[in-house]
Amino acid sequence: MIDPDLKVRNEMLQALNDGILRRWYPLVLDTKFGGYFTNVTYDWKLPPEQEKMIVTQARHIWTTSKVAGFSEDAATFEAMARHGFEFLKNAMWDKEYGGFYQIRSREGRLSHVCGWHDEKRTYGNAFAVYALAALYEQTRDPEVLEFAKCAFFWIEEHASDPRLKGYFEFITPDGKPFDRSSQYKTIAADANELGFKDQNSSIHLLEAYSELYRLWNHPKLREQLSGLLLLIRDTLVSEKGSLRLFFSPNWVPVSFRDAPAEVRKENYGLDHVSFGHDYETAFLMLEASHALGLRNDTRTLAVARTMLDHALANGWDTTVGGFFEEGYYFKGEDHCTIIRETKNWWSQAEGLNALLLFSRIFPGAGYDDYFLKQWEYVTKYVLDHENGDWFEGGLDKEPNFKTGPKSHIWKCTYHTVRALMNCIALLSEPGKTPPGFEKKKLELDQLVNHFAQQTSPH
Repeated sequence: MIDPDLKVRNEMLQALNDGILRRWYPLVLDTKFGGYFTNVTYDWKLPPEQEKMIVTQARHIWTTSKVAGFSEDAATFEAMARHGFEFLKNAMWDKEYGGFYQIRSREGRLSHVCGWHDEKRTYGNAFAVYALAALYEQTRDPEVLEFAKCAFFWIEEHASDPRLKGYFEFITPDGKPFDRSSQYKTIAADANELGFKDQNSSIHLLEAYSELYRLWNHPKLREQLSGLLLLIRDTLVSEKGSLRLFFSPNWVPVSFRDAPAEVRKENYGLDHVSFGHDYETAFLMLEASHALGLRNDTRTLAVARTMLDHALANGWDTTVGGFFEEGYYFKGEDHCTIIRETKNWWSQAEGLNALLLFSRIFPGAGYDDYFLKQWEYVTKYVLDHENGDWFEGGLDKEPNFKTGPKSHIWKCTYHTVRALMNCIALLSEPGKTPPGFEKKKLELDQLVNHFAQQTSPH
């Protein structure tokens, strides 16, 4: 009888190496202007429009740095990561005011795409820190670490709210937070979120600071990472186990439950249940707690498990598998209604990662069954077996994605590579780990053991 873990692990290895890595790299390296190409068609052609957003650029650096840690061709992937580092340093970083621009043109100049111009976003700067930390872990290049420190201190000086906690998301070109009452006005595509604090920048700062703290044990970084963990766990997560998405500066949740139906529908982007973010955050909270070395952190483990359980109870498609995209708690109702049945690729990837991790922390709780069903769903509806990589959404709900783009400013390789990399390591038996994955397996085993001990009787 074939070991199901071994079978799935081998399928994931193929999906990672043949389906993703050999398709994306070196195709997306822009050898003329630096950095990485952004837009790629379903059949791996590069259209002429090639804006470069900090989030996408940083995610490619993070991915190639991590792949260099397990690939037989480590030198090549490390060179690809350094290639992206040069573009971040020379084109994405504002040499006058500091901070990373949200977007640049292919050439590294001003871009009018999405109306960001020279503005900065905390979310984008968080991903830059995340990428630089991963590159430093791989290279131990002191220049990379110094750049990561510089980016961290820029965020703390320009985006942190020391009085009310958390971080402001919208930053002017000269480094000042702004809102709807500010003299500075924006025409950016995300202007509807102006003036709010949000979960998305918060959880990715948590992610970035966890990555950096493992390499740079600075007291200010520890303080901010600890504060983010507590803020997300105790303020952003609702009592039901889902993340509230947007807040006033003093942490009053944004809600349209009492608004007329047409107003509520217009504002679903600011007020809904995002199942993918919930279990992604569950993983990131455990990662942060472990990075901080917190002992007996049963509170974080309990909240994280509640978030995954809520997503399974409310967002799981019991018919074919996979997680729906959005739900809503309407006024007077205790159950979560699905308001968007689509299944985006990144939340399916994060689902794999979270389900397998929790199956190891809580063996026998049924998470392993959900994991196998999730992989079956991904294999059937999300993996592009003809052209490689992942469709942007499950074809059971959005068959049009069969010829949709493989890459754009919000889609690249970060979610999928992390999920597959982690799952491959977790599915490997001691002494039978694929070459290069030994370090990742050790890291994840330590994470699992750290929390599994908290579930055992004393």
